[in-house]
Amino acid sequence: MAPRVVLIAGPTASGKSALALDLAARADGVVINADSMQVYADLRVLTARPTPEEEARAPHRLYGHVDGAQDYSAARWAEEAGQVIAACGREGRLPIVIGGTGLYFRALTEGLSPIPAIPADIRERVRASAETAPELHARLAALDPETAGRLRPSDTQRILRALEVFEATGRPLARWQEQPPAPPVLAGVEAVRLFLATDREALRARIATRFHAMLAQGALEEARRLLARGLAADRPVLKAHGVPWLARHLAGEITLEAAAEGGILDTRHYAKRQETWFRHQLAGWQVATPAEAAGLLRAAFG
Repeated sequence: MAPRVVLIAGPTASGKSALALDLAARADGVVINADSMQVYADLRVLTARPTPEEEARAPHRLYGHVDGAQDYSAARWAEEAGQVIAACGREGRLPIVIGGTGLYFRALTEGLSPIPAIPADIRERVRASAETAPELHARLAALDPETAGRLRPSDTQRILRALEVFEATGRPLARWQEQPPAPPVLAGVEAVRLFLATDREALRARIATRFHAMLAQGALEEARRLLARGLAADRPVLKAHGVPWLARHLAGEITLEAAAEGGILDTRHYAKRQETWFRHQLAGWQVATPAEAAGLLRAAFG
């Protein structure tokens, strides 16, 4: 039989990691990362990756295994996650996939649009543009108005992605996304699907508390080491929440207090977008508070 899988999604700081770790310890599980920032080796503290002590309590996979200079995609993650889930099945262990990146979960449960790989020379040429984000958005609007209409003018990464697809294929990204998706990784696999719903004010408070804890745990030095690498400005790792603000502090532009306030505000906005996306994009998921989810998992797995 196909292995049973537990999927736990939710906004940042909603308690996913604690829930997964408790389940893994009780049910011989493997915790599998589904957060697009926690894949990077450069940022353990600022992305709230599991601590070494937590990793010692249960196996963790797809955390910190990608260098910040590398390109990484949902398709690559889905392939790697599928391999880990299959290995869990062979070993008789419970795969527990947790994170807040909606596209990763969609790849598992629904499949991804069959967009061809973008040649490296085209990717480099598009991303070498000196245009500002609004200028890039305006250029995309002329080529692919449908995709441009879905994206915020400040969403540089997704705008560049859409431009790369048009440059490489001659077709708008919106047309590719209309194509039938590839078979999902979890086709035919029984999966428990939970989305953690949290009180908004409580979540806002936890985000602030966690950010200040990150600073106490060395987030500023972590950001300093990352910036010292001199990575290209388009690298997603440089957009991790808190990094741009701490970079401004390290450059002498703002105080550490102002950087913390900016990082906290960005994270709160992101959590709100995560919750909206999951509620509208992934059907068939059970919405539960962390306490309710813990009860459901105990009932299902002992």
